[in-house]
Amino acid sequence: MRSTTVLKLALAATLVFALPGCNAPRGAGKASEILKGADQEDADFQVVQVSRETVARLGDWPGIGSGSGISGWISRQRGPAGNLIAAGDKIDLTIWETGDVTLLSAPGQKLVALPGLTVSPDGSVYLPYADKVYIANMTADQAREAVQKKLDPIIPSAQVLIAHQPGRKSTVDLVSGVPRPGAFPMPDRDFTVLGLIAQGGGIPHDMDNPQVRLMRDGKLYGISADRLMKEPALDTTLRGGDKVWVEADERYFIALGASGRESQVRFSQDRITALEALSMSGGLNDIRADAKGVLILRNYPASALKADGSGPGKQRVIFAIDLTSADGLFSAGQFQVQNKDVVVVAESPIGSAASVLGLAAAVLGIGRTAQAISE
Repeated sequence: MRSTTVLKLALAATLVFALPGCNAPRGAGKASEILKGADQEDADFQVVQVSRETVARLGDWPGIGSGSGISGWISRQRGPAGNLIAAGDKIDLTIWETGDVTLLSAPGQKLVALPGLTVSPDGSVYLPYADKVYIANMTADQAREAVQKKLDPIIPSAQVLIAHQPGRKSTVDLVSGVPRPGAFPMPDRDFTVLGLIAQGGGIPHDMDNPQVRLMRDGKLYGISADRLMKEPALDTTLRGGDKVWVEADERYFIALGASGRESQVRFSQDRITALEALSMSGGLNDIRADAKGVLILRNYPASALKADGSGPGKQRVIFAIDLTSADGLFSAGQFQVQNKDVVVVAESPIGSAASVLGLAAAVLGIGRTAQAISE
Protein backbone atom coordinates (compact mmCIF):
# COMPACT_ATOMS: atom_id res chain seq x y z
CA MET A 1 0.00 0.00 0.00
CA ARG A 2 2.85 2.39 0.90
CA SER A 3 4.56 1.76 -2.45
CA THR A 4 1.34 2.65 -4.27
CA THR A 5 1.10 5.90 -2.37
CA VAL A 6 4.70 6.78 -3.17
CA LEU A 7 4.05 6.05 -6.84
CA LYS A 8 1.00 8.35 -6.91
CA LEU A 9 2.87 11.14 -5.18
CA ALA A 10 5.74 10.81 -7.62
CA LEU A 11 3.32 11.01 -10.53
CA ALA A 12 1.71 14.11 -9.05
CA ALA A 13 5.11 15.75 -8.59
CA THR A 14 6.07 14.96 -12.17
CA LEU A 15 2.87 16.59 -13.45
CA VAL A 16 3.44 19.69 -11.34
CA PHE A 17 6.93 20.23 -12.76
CA ALA A 18 5.69 19.57 -16.30
CA LEU A 19 2.80 22.05 -16.16
CA PRO A 20 4.85 25.26 -16.61
CA GLY A 21 5.91 24.01 -20.02
CA CYS A 22 2.33 23.34 -21.11
CA ASN A 23 -0.15 25.70 -22.72
CA ALA A 24 -3.47 25.93 -20.89
CA PRO A 25 -6.62 25.43 -22.99
CA ARG A 26 -7.79 28.74 -24.48
CA GLY A 27 -10.84 30.01 -26.33
CA ALA A 28 -8.83 32.50 -28.41
CA GLY A 29 -5.31 33.78 -28.93
CA LYS A 30 -3.56 36.56 -27.13
CA ALA A 31 -3.69 40.00 -28.72
CA SER A 32 0.02 39.81 -29.57
CA GLU A 33 -0.57 36.51 -31.37
CA ILE A 34 -3.59 37.74 -33.35
CA LEU A 35 -1.91 41.00 -34.38
CA LYS A 36 1.44 39.41 -35.18
CA GLY A 37 2.84 40.68 -38.47
CA ALA A 38 0.56 43.73 -38.68
CA ASP A 39 3.54 46.10 -38.91
CA GLN A 40 5.03 44.30 -41.91
CA GLU A 41 4.71 45.93 -45.32
CA ASP A 42 3.22 42.83 -46.91
CA ALA A 43 0.64 42.29 -44.16
CA ASP A 44 -2.73 41.33 -45.63
CA PHE A 45 -4.69 43.11 -42.88
CA GLN A 46 -4.82 46.57 -41.35
CA VAL A 47 -4.99 47.39 -37.64
CA VAL A 48 -6.78 50.56 -36.52
CA GLN A 49 -6.86 51.69 -32.89
CA VAL A 50 -10.30 52.94 -31.87
CA SER A 51 -9.86 56.15 -29.88
CA ARG A 52 -11.15 59.69 -29.61
CA GLU A 53 -8.87 60.70 -32.48
CA THR A 54 -10.15 58.00 -34.85
CA VAL A 55 -13.73 57.09 -33.92
CA ALA A 56 -15.40 60.00 -35.76
CA ARG A 57 -13.40 59.32 -38.92
CA LEU A 58 -14.18 55.61 -38.72
CA GLY A 59 -17.87 56.47 -38.55
CA ASP A 60 -17.56 58.02 -42.02
CA TRP A 61 -16.01 54.91 -43.56
CA PRO A 62 -18.19 53.07 -46.08
CA GLY A 63 -20.53 50.50 -44.59
CA ILE A 64 -20.39 46.89 -45.67
CA GLY A 65 -24.19 46.60 -45.97
CA SER A 66 -26.35 43.56 -45.33
CA GLY A 67 -25.70 41.91 -48.69
CA SER A 68 -29.45 41.66 -49.35
CA GLY A 69 -29.73 44.25 -52.14
CA ILE A 70 -31.84 46.66 -50.06
CA SER A 71 -31.96 50.22 -51.46
CA GLY A 72 -32.78 52.37 -48.43
CA TRP A 73 -36.37 53.52 -47.93
CA ILE A 74 -38.98 55.79 -49.53
CA SER A 75 -40.35 58.80 -47.67
CA ARG A 76 -44.08 59.43 -47.40
CA GLN A 77 -45.85 61.39 -50.13
CA ARG A 78 -49.47 62.15 -49.36
CA GLY A 79 -51.93 60.88 -51.98
CA PRO A 80 -55.56 61.73 -52.73
CA ALA A 81 -58.11 60.68 -50.12
CA GLY A 82 -60.31 58.95 -52.71
CA ASN A 83 -59.45 55.79 -54.60
CA LEU A 84 -58.49 56.22 -58.24
CA ILE A 85 -59.57 53.99 -61.08
CA ALA A 86 -56.72 52.14 -62.81
CA ALA A 87 -56.33 49.86 -65.81
CA GLY A 88 -57.61 46.39 -64.96
CA ASP A 89 -60.20 47.65 -62.48
CA LYS A 90 -63.86 46.87 -63.00
CA ILE A 91 -66.82 49.24 -62.79
CA ASP A 92 -70.52 48.52 -62.46
CA LEU A 93 -72.37 51.12 -64.53
CA THR A 94 -76.09 51.83 -64.08
CA ILE A 95 -77.87 54.31 -66.40
CA TRP A 96 -81.34 55.71 -65.75
CA GLU A 97 -83.28 57.11 -68.69
CA THR A 98 -85.91 59.54 -67.43
CA GLY A 99 -87.32 60.66 -70.79
CA ASP A 100 -90.28 59.24 -72.68
CA VAL A 101 -88.04 57.69 -75.33
CA THR A 102 -85.43 55.17 -74.14
CA LEU A 103 -82.35 54.27 -76.13
CA LEU A 104 -80.49 51.79 -73.94
CA SER A 105 -83.14 50.21 -71.71
CA ALA A 106 -85.81 47.72 -72.78
CA PRO A 107 -89.36 48.92 -73.45
CA GLY A 108 -91.18 49.66 -70.23
CA GLN A 109 -87.95 49.95 -68.24
CA LYS A 110 -86.09 53.05 -67.19
CA LEU A 111 -82.65 51.71 -66.36
CA VAL A 112 -79.93 49.57 -67.86
CA ALA A 113 -77.18 47.86 -65.87
CA LEU A 114 -73.72 47.29 -67.35
CA PRO A 115 -71.87 45.31 -64.66
CA GLY A 116 -68.22 44.27 -64.67
CA LEU A 117 -66.86 46.66 -67.30
CA THR A 118 -63.07 46.23 -67.31
CA VAL A 119 -60.93 49.32 -67.65
CA SER A 120 -58.72 48.75 -70.69
CA PRO A 121 -54.92 49.20 -70.65
CA ASP A 122 -55.37 52.67 -72.15
CA GLY A 123 -57.61 53.63 -69.21
CA SER A 124 -60.99 53.66 -70.96
CA VAL A 125 -64.27 51.72 -71.00
CA TYR A 126 -66.59 51.21 -73.95
CA LEU A 127 -70.20 52.46 -73.78
CA PRO A 128 -72.94 51.68 -76.32
CA TYR A 129 -73.56 54.65 -78.63
CA ALA A 130 -70.90 56.69 -76.82
CA ASP A 131 -67.74 54.77 -77.81
CA LYS A 132 -64.77 54.98 -75.42
CA VAL A 133 -64.74 57.03 -72.26
CA TYR A 134 -61.40 57.66 -70.53
CA ILE A 135 -61.76 57.21 -66.75
CA ALA A 136 -58.29 56.11 -65.48
CA ASN A 137 -56.77 58.12 -62.61
CA MET A 138 -60.25 59.42 -61.71
CA THR A 139 -62.30 58.88 -58.58
CA ALA A 140 -65.65 57.15 -58.98
CA ASP A 141 -67.42 60.54 -58.84
CA GLN A 142 -65.13 62.00 -61.51
CA ALA A 143 -65.68 58.95 -63.71
CA ARG A 144 -69.47 59.29 -63.30
CA GLU A 145 -69.26 62.91 -64.46
CA ALA A 146 -67.13 61.89 -67.46
CA VAL A 147 -69.65 59.21 -68.51
CA GLN A 148 -72.57 61.59 -67.92
CA LYS A 149 -70.92 64.21 -70.10
CA LYS A 150 -70.27 61.65 -72.86
CA LEU A 151 -73.94 60.52 -72.83
CA ASP A 152 -75.50 64.00 -72.69
CA PRO A 153 -75.52 64.58 -76.47
CA ILE A 154 -77.12 61.16 -77.01
CA ILE A 155 -79.38 60.73 -73.96
CA PRO A 156 -79.85 64.18 -72.39
CA SER A 157 -82.11 62.86 -69.64
CA ALA A 158 -79.79 60.01 -68.57
CA GLN A 159 -78.48 59.75 -65.01
CA VAL A 160 -75.43 57.63 -64.21
CA LEU A 161 -74.26 55.64 -61.18
CA ILE A 162 -70.81 53.99 -61.00
CA ALA A 163 -69.52 51.41 -58.50
CA HIS A 164 -65.75 50.80 -58.55
CA GLN A 165 -64.16 47.37 -58.02
CA PRO A 166 -60.35 47.66 -57.63
CA GLY A 167 -58.22 45.28 -59.70
CA ARG A 168 -54.60 44.19 -59.36
CA LYS A 169 -53.28 47.69 -59.95
CA SER A 170 -55.38 48.94 -57.06
CA THR A 171 -54.39 46.21 -54.59
CA VAL A 172 -51.26 45.57 -52.54
CA ASP A 173 -49.87 42.28 -51.23
CA LEU A 174 -48.96 41.70 -47.59
CA VAL A 175 -46.80 38.65 -48.11
CA SER A 176 -45.69 37.36 -44.70
CA GLY A 177 -44.65 38.19 -41.15
CA VAL A 178 -48.17 39.08 -39.92
CA PRO A 179 -51.08 36.98 -38.63
CA ARG A 180 -53.27 37.58 -41.72
CA PRO A 181 -51.26 37.98 -44.94
CA GLY A 182 -53.03 38.40 -48.26
CA ALA A 183 -53.99 40.77 -51.09
CA PHE A 184 -55.67 43.96 -49.86
CA PRO A 185 -57.60 46.49 -52.01
CA MET A 186 -56.39 50.01 -51.32
CA PRO A 187 -59.24 52.00 -49.71
CA ASP A 188 -57.74 55.19 -51.12
CA ARG A 189 -54.52 56.51 -52.63
CA ASP A 190 -53.26 57.64 -49.23
CA PHE A 191 -52.97 54.06 -47.94
CA THR A 192 -49.65 53.57 -46.13
CA VAL A 193 -47.35 50.71 -45.15
CA LEU A 194 -48.33 50.86 -41.47
CA GLY A 195 -52.02 50.90 -42.44
CA LEU A 196 -51.50 47.74 -44.48
CA ILE A 197 -49.61 45.99 -41.67
CA ALA A 198 -52.41 46.91 -39.26
CA GLN A 199 -54.98 45.32 -41.59
CA GLY A 200 -52.86 42.16 -41.58
CA GLY A 201 -53.01 41.91 -37.79
CA GLY A 202 -49.86 43.79 -36.83
CA ILE A 203 -46.32 42.61 -36.09
CA PRO A 204 -45.84 39.65 -33.71
CA HIS A 205 -44.33 40.68 -30.36
CA ASP A 206 -41.83 37.82 -30.35
CA MET A 207 -40.10 38.83 -33.60
CA ASP A 208 -36.47 39.96 -33.12
CA ASN A 209 -35.99 43.57 -34.23
CA PRO A 210 -38.63 43.28 -37.02
CA GLN A 211 -37.69 44.68 -40.41
CA VAL A 212 -40.22 45.95 -42.98
CA ARG A 213 -39.53 45.22 -46.64
CA LEU A 214 -41.18 46.86 -49.66
CA MET A 215 -40.82 45.59 -53.22
CA ARG A 216 -41.72 48.13 -55.92
CA ASP A 217 -40.85 48.24 -59.62
CA GLY A 218 -38.24 45.51 -59.22
CA LYS A 219 -36.43 47.25 -56.34
CA LEU A 220 -36.27 46.19 -52.70
CA TYR A 221 -36.50 48.75 -49.89
CA GLY A 222 -36.10 48.12 -46.17
CA ILE A 223 -36.41 49.78 -42.78
CA SER A 224 -36.80 48.64 -39.18
CA ALA A 225 -40.33 48.63 -37.80
CA ASP A 226 -39.13 50.59 -34.78
CA ARG A 227 -37.83 53.46 -36.90
CA LEU A 228 -40.88 53.37 -39.17
CA MET A 229 -43.22 53.82 -36.21
CA LYS A 230 -41.13 56.58 -34.66
CA GLU A 231 -40.84 58.69 -37.83
CA PRO A 232 -44.23 59.39 -39.50
CA ALA A 233 -42.50 60.97 -42.50
CA LEU A 234 -41.23 57.49 -43.41
CA ASP A 235 -44.67 55.81 -43.46
CA THR A 236 -44.58 55.26 -47.21
CA THR A 237 -47.71 55.77 -49.32
CA LEU A 238 -48.41 52.56 -51.22
CA ARG A 239 -48.96 52.09 -54.92
CA GLY A 240 -50.96 49.37 -56.62
CA GLY A 241 -48.88 46.23 -57.07
CA ASP A 242 -46.59 46.92 -54.09
CA LYS A 243 -45.51 43.90 -52.05
CA VAL A 244 -44.79 44.28 -48.33
CA TRP A 245 -43.55 41.79 -45.74
CA VAL A 246 -42.10 41.77 -42.23
CA GLU A 247 -39.14 39.65 -41.16
CA ALA A 248 -36.76 39.31 -38.24
CA ASP A 249 -33.46 41.15 -38.50
CA GLU A 250 -31.00 38.77 -40.17
CA ARG A 251 -27.88 40.72 -39.23
CA TYR A 252 -25.52 39.22 -36.68
CA PHE A 253 -22.02 39.40 -35.25
CA ILE A 254 -19.87 36.53 -34.00
CA ALA A 255 -18.59 36.60 -30.42
CA LEU A 256 -15.34 34.72 -29.77
CA GLY A 257 -12.65 34.46 -27.13
CA ALA A 258 -12.75 35.26 -23.44
CA SER A 259 -16.31 36.57 -23.35
CA GLY A 260 -19.37 35.24 -21.60
CA ARG A 261 -20.53 33.34 -24.69
CA GLU A 262 -19.01 32.26 -27.97
CA SER A 263 -21.76 32.24 -30.55
CA GLN A 264 -23.55 34.04 -33.35
CA VAL A 265 -25.45 37.00 -31.85
CA ARG A 266 -28.38 38.60 -33.68
CA PHE A 267 -28.78 42.37 -33.81
CA SER A 268 -31.51 43.43 -31.37
CA GLN A 269 -31.70 47.02 -32.65
CA ASP A 270 -30.75 49.11 -35.67
CA ARG A 271 -27.35 50.18 -34.36
CA ILE A 272 -25.09 48.31 -31.97
CA THR A 273 -21.90 49.74 -30.50
CA ALA A 274 -18.85 47.75 -29.47
CA LEU A 275 -19.80 48.14 -25.80
CA GLU A 276 -23.32 46.89 -26.48
CA ALA A 277 -21.96 43.94 -28.46
CA LEU A 278 -19.73 42.95 -25.54
CA SER A 279 -22.69 43.20 -23.18
CA MET A 280 -24.87 41.09 -25.51
CA SER A 281 -22.17 38.41 -25.59
CA GLY A 282 -21.97 38.16 -21.80
CA GLY A 283 -19.20 40.66 -21.08
CA LEU A 284 -15.53 39.90 -20.41
CA ASN A 285 -14.47 36.82 -18.49
CA ASP A 286 -13.05 38.04 -15.16
CA ILE A 287 -10.07 35.67 -15.21
CA ARG A 288 -9.28 35.00 -18.87
CA ALA A 289 -10.07 38.27 -20.67
CA ASP A 290 -7.53 40.88 -21.73
CA ALA A 291 -9.39 44.19 -21.39
CA LYS A 292 -6.71 45.83 -23.54
CA GLY A 293 -7.28 43.31 -26.32
CA VAL A 294 -10.84 43.70 -27.60
CA LEU A 295 -10.58 43.19 -31.36
CA ILE A 296 -13.28 43.61 -34.02
CA LEU A 297 -12.51 41.87 -37.32
CA ARG A 298 -14.25 43.09 -40.47
CA ASN A 299 -14.08 42.18 -44.16
CA TYR A 300 -14.66 45.09 -46.54
CA PRO A 301 -15.50 44.75 -50.24
CA ALA A 302 -12.80 45.87 -52.65
CA SER A 303 -15.04 48.77 -53.73
CA ALA A 304 -14.78 50.29 -50.22
CA LEU A 305 -10.98 50.65 -50.22
CA LYS A 306 -9.62 54.20 -50.09
CA ALA A 307 -6.05 55.41 -50.40
CA ASP A 308 -6.65 58.78 -48.70
CA GLY A 309 -7.72 57.45 -45.30
CA SER A 310 -11.43 58.11 -45.87
CA GLY A 311 -11.94 54.36 -45.93
CA PRO A 312 -10.07 51.14 -45.22
CA GLY A 313 -6.68 50.65 -46.83
CA LYS A 314 -7.09 46.87 -46.95
CA GLN A 315 -10.07 44.57 -47.18
CA ARG A 316 -9.26 42.86 -43.87
CA VAL A 317 -9.34 45.31 -40.97
CA ILE A 318 -8.92 44.73 -37.23
CA PHE A 319 -10.25 47.47 -34.96
CA ALA A 320 -8.44 47.37 -31.60
CA ILE A 321 -10.06 48.69 -28.41
CA ASP A 322 -8.48 49.21 -24.99
CA LEU A 323 -11.14 49.06 -22.29
CA THR A 324 -8.73 49.89 -19.46
CA SER A 325 -8.84 53.63 -20.24
CA ALA A 326 -11.66 56.18 -20.21
CA ASP A 327 -10.87 57.07 -23.82
CA GLY A 328 -11.19 53.44 -24.86
CA LEU A 329 -14.49 52.99 -23.02
CA PHE A 330 -16.05 56.14 -24.47
CA SER A 331 -14.79 55.29 -27.95
CA ALA A 332 -16.17 51.74 -27.69
CA GLY A 333 -19.54 53.30 -26.88
CA GLN A 334 -19.41 55.20 -30.18
CA PHE A 335 -17.90 52.62 -32.52
CA GLN A 336 -20.58 50.82 -34.55
CA VAL A 337 -20.47 47.06 -35.03
CA GLN A 338 -21.58 45.96 -38.49
CA ASN A 339 -23.19 42.86 -39.95
CA LYS A 340 -20.99 39.73 -39.78
CA ASP A 341 -18.27 41.41 -37.71
CA VAL A 342 -16.23 39.09 -35.48
CA VAL A 343 -15.87 40.44 -31.93
CA VAL A 344 -12.88 38.79 -30.26
CA VAL A 345 -11.89 39.22 -26.63
CA ALA A 346 -8.22 38.22 -26.52
CA GLU A 347 -6.90 35.90 -23.83
CA SER A 348 -4.94 37.53 -21.02
CA PRO A 349 -1.41 36.21 -20.36
CA ILE A 350 -2.20 36.42 -16.64
CA GLY A 351 -5.32 34.36 -17.21
CA SER A 352 -3.25 31.63 -18.86
CA ALA A 353 -0.87 31.58 -15.91
CA ALA A 354 -3.82 31.35 -13.54
CA SER A 355 -5.14 28.38 -15.49
CA VAL A 356 -1.77 26.62 -15.16
CA LEU A 357 -1.68 27.28 -11.43
CA GLY A 358 -5.24 25.99 -11.16
CA LEU A 359 -4.24 22.76 -12.87
CA ALA A 360 -1.24 22.45 -10.58
CA ALA A 361 -3.44 22.93 -7.53
CA ALA A 362 -5.81 20.29 -8.83
CA VAL A 363 -2.96 17.81 -9.28
CA LEU A 364 -1.63 18.52 -5.78
CA GLY A 365 -5.12 17.98 -4.47
CA ILE A 366 -5.23 14.58 -6.14
CA GLY A 367 -1.92 13.67 -4.55
CA ARG A 368 -3.08 14.67 -1.09
CA THR A 369 -6.31 12.75 -1.53
CA ALA A 370 -4.35 9.66 -2.54
CA GLN A 371 -2.13 9.99 0.51
CA ALA A 372 -5.11 10.41 2.82
CA ILE A 373 -6.74 7.29 1.40
CA SER A 374 -3.57 5.25 1.83
CA GLU A 375 -3.34 6.25 5.46
